[in-house]
Amino acid sequence: MTGSINTHNTNKQVIREENIRLILGLKVRMKRQELQMSLSELAKKADMSVSYLNEIEKGKKYPKRSKILALSGALGVSYDQLVSLKISKKLGALSDLLTSDILHELPLDVFGIEPRNLIELMSDAPAKLSAFVNTIVEISRNYALTVESLYFSVLRSYQEMHDNYFEEIERLADSFREEFLSGERSKGEVLREYLQKECGYAIDEEKLGQEEVLNSFRSVLKEEGGKKLLLVNKNLNERQRCFIFTREIAYHLMELEERSNTYSWLKVASFDVLLNDYKATYFAGAVALPEAMLVEDLNEILNADEFRAETFVEKMRFRKASPETYIHRLTSMLPKNFELNKLFFLRLDHMPGENQYLLTKELHLDGLHSPHGTVLSEHYCRRWVSLKVFQQLEEHLAQGGDSNAVVCSAQISRYITSGKEYFCISIARPTPSPSTEKTHTSITIGFLMNDAFKQRFKFWRSEKLKVEFVNETCERCPASDCSVRAAKPSVLERQKKETELNKALTSLMAE
Repeated sequence: MTGSINTHNTNKQVIREENIRLILGLKVRMKRQELQMSLSELAKKADMSVSYLNEIEKGKKYPKRSKILALSGALGVSYDQLVSLKISKKLGALSDLLTSDILHELPLDVFGIEPRNLIELMSDAPAKLSAFVNTIVEISRNYALTVESLYFSVLRSYQEMHDNYFEEIERLADSFREEFLSGERSKGEVLREYLQKECGYAIDEEKLGQEEVLNSFRSVLKEEGGKKLLLVNKNLNERQRCFIFTREIAYHLMELEERSNTYSWLKVASFDVLLNDYKATYFAGAVALPEAMLVEDLNEILNADEFRAETFVEKMRFRKASPETYIHRLTSMLPKNFELNKLFFLRLDHMPGENQYLLTKELHLDGLHSPHGTVLSEHYCRRWVSLKVFQQLEEHLAQGGDSNAVVCSAQISRYITSGKEYFCISIARPTPSPSTEKTHTSITIGFLMNDAFKQRFKFWRSEKLKVEFVNETCERCPASDCSVRAAKPSVLERQKKETELNKALTSLMAE
């Protein structure tokens, strides 16, 4: 084998060139440490520079045959032992990582980590880290965790790292809007023309809606005749159509090549696809709802003597925004412009008439807040305003109310177990077209009521603002007088029993 590396098939799996370099580097590093040799000592014995040897050990360089022979002689092992892709049994977990290619599925670079960093850690404490990796793999199997769910978790962490605010995208959106959307022509007309002339798109608004099975997609991008063809669902309203067009423009402006071809997702191919889709969506939101506009809205909300749900909805409608886009944009503006970063965002779906609520999106800034996602088998607290607005929406629709209406409510949620208080605003709405499902959705923004919140908001002292005692799930709730409990406090009872057993055991041991 020379400096040019060929990929190998091991157990019918292809090992990347980078992984081959990592394996060789790991073997050299571990053997050197076993012999208690320093880098400089081995470099001198093998007649190479310390810097070059360091790059070999880190998996950056794969040396020529003559250099590998020199290393094998200096380390007292055969050439074949060094170049073989077999790894010792105590590094079995590492071997699984390298052959499964998971190191390249994990978006480690988001956190400034490279695959070789993990390899170095494993070579320093192979037994402990192998056990740790095996534990993580076992947990993922038992809880049916997928790479896709991992991608979404990493994306949330990425958003939280940046307080969900991205200056570069905000300014790009400002520039685009000022240059192309400041005239009197309709927004949809301008965006369509930009896609066609500047981005080279063809647009079809008929085909996608013809097949019922594809009717849930808002848009699909495909190649046809060497040209990009954007299929747009004909059932979209003008706001939804503009959002799709703006999102497509974002891919072009930011040169985001790895992306999904559908909106919404059918399957996430990689983390880069997920991240680029998020950036494009962020751009579309920033074009539709500029920062300056939202800061103006927030100043009015923050300085009001009391919270009025109808005023909040009016602002959202005046900006021609969906509840999800409007509230998600607020999570970006509040930390940056008002130093309010202890907040969360939730989206829950609910089928009318059923007693199940599915948390489909969440974001927590500056720490994990309550409420948050939990074990799927547990029941979220029915006193959450996020759940109560569903009932209000269903009552409104049952009375013949507007099928496109939204219901907004707010409350102070005081957690029974932790004592923490959150001010929460929730909006519920029927699932918009083109979806044919009868699912309803609620969107919630919640603020930890700390000193920063109380200094910024004036209405928190209002007597009209209802205070509700809540908990995370029914299974963990000690409230004995709850009239809306959906399940027994089984987790709490088990924890109490364990505490009693520990207490009795401690007392026995002390006798």
